[in-house]
Order: sequence, then C-alpha cells, then structure tokens
Amino acid sequence: MTDTTVHASARVRELLAQMTLEEKAAQLVGYWVDQGGEVVAPLADEMATSTKYADATVHGLGHLTRVYGTRPVDPVERAEWLWREQRRLQTETRLGIPAIVHEECLTGLAAWQAATYPTPLAWGASFDPDLVAEVGAAIGESMRELGIHQGLAPVLDVIRDPRWGRVDECIGEDPYLVGSIGTSYVRGLQSTGVDATLKHFVGYSGSQAGRNHAPVHAGPRELADVFLPPFEMAIRDGDARSVMNSYAEIDGEPVGASAHHLDEVLRGRLGFEGPVVSDYFSVAFLQTTHGVAADLGEAAELALRAGIDVELPTLDAFAGPLLDRIRSGVAPEGILDRAVLRVLAQKERLGLLDEDFSQPPTSVDLDGPRHRDLARRLAAESAVLLSNDGTLPAAAPARIAVVGPNADSSEALMGCYSFVNHVLAHHPGTPAGIELPTVLDALRAEYPAAGIEAVRGCHVEGDDDSGIADAVAAASRADLAIVVVGDRAGLFGRGTVGEGNDVDDLELPGVQRRLVEEVVSSGTPVVLLILSGRPYAIGWALDGAVRPASVVQSFFPGEEGADALAGIVSGRIVPSGRLPVSLPRSAGAQPFTYLHPRLGGPSDITSADPTPVRPFGFGLTYSTFAYEDLRVASHAATGDGITATVTVRNTGAVAATDVVQLYGHDVVGTTTRPVAQLLAYQRVLLGGGETATVEFRVPPTRLAYTGRDGVRAVEPGRVDLWVGSSAERHATGSIEFTGEAYAIGPEDARLATASVLEGASLSS
Repeated sequence: MTDTTVHASARVRELLAQMTLEEKAAQLVGYWVDQGGEVVAPLADEMATSTKYADATVHGLGHLTRVYGTRPVDPVERAEWLWREQRRLQTETRLGIPAIVHEECLTGLAAWQAATYPTPLAWGASFDPDLVAEVGAAIGESMRELGIHQGLAPVLDVIRDPRWGRVDECIGEDPYLVGSIGTSYVRGLQSTGVDATLKHFVGYSGSQAGRNHAPVHAGPRELADVFLPPFEMAIRDGDARSVMNSYAEIDGEPVGASAHHLDEVLRGRLGFEGPVVSDYFSVAFLQTTHGVAADLGEAAELALRAGIDVELPTLDAFAGPLLDRIRSGVAPEGILDRAVLRVLAQKERLGLLDEDFSQPPTSVDLDGPRHRDLARRLAAESAVLLSNDGTLPAAAPARIAVVGPNADSSEALMGCYSFVNHVLAHHPGTPAGIELPTVLDALRAEYPAAGIEAVRGCHVEGDDDSGIADAVAAASRADLAIVVVGDRAGLFGRGTVGEGNDVDDLELPGVQRRLVEEVVSSGTPVVLLILSGRPYAIGWALDGAVRPASVVQSFFPGEEGADALAGIVSGRIVPSGRLPVSLPRSAGAQPFTYLHPRLGGPSDITSADPTPVRPFGFGLTYSTFAYEDLRVASHAATGDGITATVTVRNTGAVAATDVVQLYGHDVVGTTTRPVAQLLAYQRVLLGGGETATVEFRVPPTRLAYTGRDGVRAVEPGRVDLWVGSSAERHATGSIEFTGEAYAIGPEDARLATASVLEGASLSS
C-alpha cells in the first residue's frame, strides 16, 4: 500500500505501481562513478563499493554522485558523457528514468574551472543576505548549465565551539544570522532550478568538545531555540527542497536512525515535504561507528523507517543488504514506497521525466565576469577590521615587507570544500583552472610604485622557525610590514581546519604567533592579515603590550579575496565586515556563545572568565558611528512584535557602511534567557557626517522561546532593547509585553525587515 501522506502526482503514483522491488531500491541510492583513492568524505577509503557501475544501474538509479567534483575533468567533455549516460538510463532501463545529479556547492560549484567564492563564515561576516542570494543564483546557473540538479548546501549548523574543524563551512553562532543568510542562499540557488540541500539536520555542530561526529548533549530547548530555527526559516521562507541528516547522535540516538528528529520534528513540526538524503556513508555508519545496527540491512531499515529517503553517496545498504532483508521477510516491501514517491516527485518537478538530453553544452564559462565581481564584492564586505591605530589605510608606503606563510599562497584564500583544496590537493601539478592571485600578487598590483620584499618567515604548520630572522630583517628595512598568517584548509588531518581537522587549542598553528610578535618587535608598523577558517585566540595581537598596528580577519575570502584585502589596506575599499562568531579568549573558555544566560558569562562565583576578546557583531571601519534616539512603544501585546526606530550618524569624514544591529534581552522568563539576542540587522551606507533613521519591524517569532511547557511563545513581561555595531549596548530602550503568552505558529513571520525612513540608503 502506498503512503498517501506524500504529495505526489497521479503520474508518479502510476510509476510506483509499475515498479519491481529492485526498481524501487534503485531509485533510493546514488552511485559514485569516480570514487577512488581520494579521501573527500569520512572513511571514504574504507567505504568504496565493490558493485560495478553497469550492475548498479540495471534497474535505474536515484542519484549520480559528484560527476564533476571528484577529480579534475573538462566540464564540456564531462557534460557530453553525462548527457549520454542519462540517455542510456532512459533507453536501457525498463522505466527509462534519468538520475538526479548532485554536487557540492558550498564555496561555489566544486568543479574544475569553476569560480570559488568566500567560505560561508564569510557570508555571515558580510551580514548581507541580498548579496548571498546573488551568489547562490550565480552558482546555480553554472550548475544547471552542466546538468546538475541538486546542490549539497547550505550548512545551517549554528557554531557552538570554534575548535570544531567544520566551522569554516558554517555561517555564524547566531541562529537568526544563520537562518536569514542561509535562506537567502537557498532562494538564490533554487531560483535557477537547482534544489538546495539543508545540512546537517540537526545539532551536528554541538558535538562534544568540538570533535567531528562526537556525541551531542543538547536538550530539547537548545534544539528548539538554537539549532532548529535556521532550518525552519529555510524550509518555510526559502522553500528548501532537500535536507541532509547529521552524522551525530543526540542523547544516544543517531539522527540517521531517529524518527523523532527526521519525521516528527522535520516533517511534522517544520513542515518539510521533500526528500531527505543521507550524509555520505551515514547509513552504513549506523552499523560501523554507532553500533545501533547488527548489519547493513538492519542499518538500512532503521534509516528508511526514520525518514532517510536516499542513501548517498553510493549503494552500501539500501541496495543488496536491504533487498535481502525484504526478500527474507524480515522487512516489508512497503517500507520503500514513501521514499520512492518523494524521489520520483522530485524528479518530476525537476523536469527529469520529460527531458530528452539531446543537447549538452558545447562551451561553458564557469568563472566569468559576473562570478568574479560577486566574489570580489562578498570578499570585500566580509573582511573584518579588528583593530587599527590609524596605520590603515596605508595610501602610499615606499617600501613594503610582505611576510608570512599565507602571503603567496592561493590555497590559503579558500575553504576545505573549494575544489582546489578538496580535490586538487590529490592531483599535484594540475592547474587550478581559474585565476587565483595571492595576497602578494594583489599588493604588488595595488602598490605598483612601492618596493616590495617578500619573505615567508615560516610555514603554516610545524616548528621550523629558521626563516623568522629573515622576515624580521625585511620588516626592519620597510616602511610597512604586512604579515599574512592563518590556516590551510583540508580534510581529515590534511591541513589545519576543515572537515575532520578539529583542534584542542586555539593558538595560531605552528610558529606563526612567534613570527608576528618578532616582526612587530622590529619597530616597523605591522598590518596583520589573518586568512582562516575559524576564529583564533588572538587577544595578544589586539590588546597585548606589543601588538600589530592593525589587524584584519578574513574568513577564507575566495578567488578575489586578495584583491579585496589589498584594497582595504590601501583604502580603495572601506571595510564593513562584522564578526559572525565571538573572538575567543582561549580554548579553555569553549564552548562559548554570546547567547549565554547570566551564569554562562563572567561572574563573582567563578574564577574563569569566558568573555571573548571581541564580541559577536564587532567590526571597525575607516569612520565611526553614533546611535541615538531609539524609539519603541512602551507597551505591546505579546502577539504584536516590535517596531523600533533609531538614528544612525556617521561621525567621521569617510563614507562607510555600518551594520546596524538590534538586540534584546527578556528580563524575566519562565526559563533562563540569553543576556543578549540579535533581533534584526541591516547594512546602511552613510557619507561622512550623514544621518539616517532606520526602522526595524520585528515579528513575534524573534522574541519567542521555549517555555516550561515545551511551547515556543512570547511571554508577557519586559524586554530590554538596544542598538549598536555589536552585541555591546549603545542606544537603549525597553518594551513591556502584556496579555497571555502568544504561541508561535507556522503562519507567523520569521524574518525581520528594515527600512531607511530618511537619510542614506540600505547598503548591499
């Protein structure tokens, strides 16, 4: 009997009725044609399937896995192969159903010759959802042109611990920032006809001690108020069409086997109706790493009953082992039907059931001017100026020393899911296929008349300090020293950050701190540029007795990141990025979030101080801003939300963009409340001396939380409000909510809006 709760057309249901057991199972698996020795997924070297491709596709196929993104292939030649392969599936299988093609697209399409954008942590630092939507649309257009139907992005995991290696894939530590930026990416990508995949549902980033795949100990309120809102926003406001499960367990229950999380919460509470795809090998991991299944057949049944519809990347469990289980009578054939309906409905919506695959592209430009412009804009908007004694902007230094292991490295500009770091690292000697100027290249172009001396000084990793003396000597001969340090992204022990590259301290890797401190001691003004995938404990560089003149944080800014950073150094670009995650004091202060209740911060009853070196939302520019006259009604009903206006004034002479941030604190709650919570934000461009009035409309959802009864609601009582350029308080006010508690429902808006009533315009 078919599952009538799945929304599917008569055509799809007729297809299901015709299917044999083997044909049903074939629609629920992927096949990784190019899977080989490269480790680009957890335990991929141990999980390679022995099933030949021809045998795997006899009855059809659900997904083709990363046909462009596993090794460097010419995109036009690969497209010709793909179109031919889709025609083969149409003509040589009984039902003639093509396969969905999926690819990674976290920092751009992960394919050879495709544009590489800033990493998602930089999206968060931009506080610019409109620009991120443009980026998503550009990525989607490239994917659609190549016959790709589904992108494995965005990551909506809320950062809880910067020691976790996958922080660079995340957007930030605030659920609203993550949700609003992530939803914009979904809208952009899906506007081109490519399905987005929300990952990793749910709680993955809350793993114990920031260790990948480690247990998660989140309670129901933390799940409801921190981890779930970004997914709900992307589903209800972005119409996200696919979801990928988390590898982790929550309170002992692996999410991949949890009907509570994948069915009751995801579908019942959040209203998701599309297919859930497994994270790579996570069905098999129910047996091999979690130990909740005795064999792959039982693992497959657990996952399928819980709500996973498609096994990726290949057919370890849903094919042979599950079919054996059904044929032996242990499991009924009907358990496949719900998932098959979802997959076929997706294929019908994507046009796969009617596509003739007659015209593959004969030429493609995956890194054209539009890509470069968007990449440059996002890199510029996401760079965060952390400190500046007036050295920046540096208009025309005559002699510049460019120092550090990341100064002349294009790989240092890109995250772990960029094609260069994810795949080309396994193919030494293969060109990147796109223009990737380094910071050194960009500085030479920015300062053509300057004498520039470049010295690496040290490597990103390791304890070799033999080059530091040469770096100090070069700095001593210069008018300005620019030191470029940070991370090298990679996977599973290759690199300093990225999937599987978790750490137990937050010092800059290797001897980079020593390099910076000794160059600073030369007496030459030092500009420190940090290219990293996580925030490091750099209080010494910001507040120490001997510190750089200026510090700029750039989270893997992509192919145009070097140009953006050179422009910020010279003043051609005015910085406007803000920290999407608190800048940690130390590894020992983790996990930390600015969304902590009163006893989660510093207090007189503990000698440990977790206060971050710089707060969430912090960022300087080449001007200053003042906030005045915050106006809000003194009273409102619990279901009314908030309308607040504030006057923002550029108190300097330089035109600059401010990220105006509205925060709130529920003074007395039935459960403990964060001391600060972002309610809304908006980028505003103001000329020197200009003033603007910004109006925020904040829906009740932004003020709701899970009470003692387990219901998300706005409770009566006072909420303190303030506006500033970070989570620290500036212009203040308060509102008293009256009446009965207002329970939040799916019809309630989740996104705040902002408008400029007078003065300058919104910035993008």
